[in-house]
Amino acid sequence: MPQRKLIPPGHGDGLCLSRGQHLRLIDPEGGQSGDLFAVSLDGRQRLSNGRTFDFGGTVYLSAGNQLWSDQSEPLLTIVADEVGRHDFLYAPCNDDMYRKQYGLTNHRNCFSSLTEALRTLGVAPLPLPTAFNFFMNVDIDANGKLHIRAPKSRAGASMVLRAELDLAIALSACPASTCNGGGATKPLAYEVF
Repeated sequence: MPQRKLIPPGHGDGLCLSRGQHLRLIDPEGGQSGDLFAVSLDGRQRLSNGRTFDFGGTVYLSAGNQLWSDQSEPLLTIVADEVGRHDFLYAPCNDDMYRKQYGLTNHRNCFSSLTEALRTLGVAPLPLPTAFNFFMNVDIDANGKLHIRAPKSRAGASMVLRAELDLAIALSACPASTCNGGGATKPLAYEVF
């Protein structure tokens, strides 16, 4: 039985996956989004939304889709998905975003959580382009405008990804209320098997 680890609200965690291992991302309470960033253990390949869109032909990723590296290699395959809506367009929230959009300073943010997690794994945190925003629900209207909606994840909902390379993974439980249906930030959880 895999051991479940909890990611506290507004914080992150880092882990290593060997090729072929599976990562289950879980929303224990429902309505919470998170960020995932992946780097090959040798540091040469980083998660790329552009390459993922190039090779998958879609911005709506779910079971059967792969997350690709900036070197055109698959890093992760989504093998199961109980939620069905995730975002790979928005950059991780950071200090600049909170300052410019909300006038806030020193706010917990995904960028800091992800870079801290990568440092704990001994991986250079930068550059850190767009993360995979799992459980984040974003619609694109006919004019190309983005609309952030409440996550579709319900309590206990999960998705499973398989590592296609040996990877360092950084995760965060997003503290942006806009991405979480306007509510308070809640924990996320994960299991490796």
